[in-house]
Amino acid sequence: MKLQLGLIVGLSENVVDSFQLLAQVGVPTCHLACWQPAILNESLAKKVLAAQREIHVTPSTFWAGHSGAAVWNFLQGPATIGLVPPATRAARLSELKRGADFATSIGAPSITTHVGFIPEDPNDPNYAPLIETLKDLAQYCRQRDLAFMFETGQETPVTLLRTIEDIGTDNLGINLDPANLILYGKANPVDALDVFGKYVLGMHAKDGHYPTNGRELGQEASLGEGRVDFKTLFLKLKALGFKGPVTIEREISGEQQIADIKKAMQVLEPLL
Repeated sequence: MKLQLGLIVGLSENVVDSFQLLAQVGVPTCHLACWQPAILNESLAKKVLAAQREIHVTPSTFWAGHSGAAVWNFLQGPATIGLVPPATRAARLSELKRGADFATSIGAPSITTHVGFIPEDPNDPNYAPLIETLKDLAQYCRQRDLAFMFETGQETPVTLLRTIEDIGTDNLGINLDPANLILYGKANPVDALDVFGKYVLGMHAKDGHYPTNGRELGQEASLGEGRVDFKTLFLKLKALGFKGPVTIEREISGEQQIADIKKAMQVLEPLL
């Protein structure tokens, strides 16, 4: 079975702008991402559904961000990203539940997010409360027939596996971002599949380089120019029964983003 391609795009109140890139490159699926949970409402959902019908695209997940600071480095990241920081956890849980409701409204089968720098030590006093919060969110999603997907990045594969085991619901999955595992210096993505491969339900096709200092993430790269071994990764994913989709992510803007997306499509096509 050939895997489908997709593209991650940002959702704004101007839905036409949000879907313009999808129409331009012509892929059949998308990850619809929103870091403004306050804009999510029934009216916006209806506009999204209309746009999906117009350009014939299906959302494979709703990528649910949160309000407040999110600093993408090793110094401020642990205190600002996701559900891990205790001070913002309750408010962000509420926002992610709002994201789950929105996902249901637009026909997405799951929500995906960065949980944050999950403690490596399960005896860390912040670990057990985080697990309880994630159980709450997972059960909320399950009641709506949604999967909850962890975006890889800030945690090691073993930590993510333990987290999934400790939550214990049957609707958990992983959106494998192979570049993130490299950018954060957490794992080689091919080897990571030996740890959590059976949970991978989605994938971001993104490339990058390992960190070169202890403060900043590694650099993202155009697909095929970084350290991800996509050929071996796809062989291993298929052996595990992965059915896709493969969602291209290129975190730049403008004409170069479009050029890199089209290049990624060419690189990926023989691997699908």
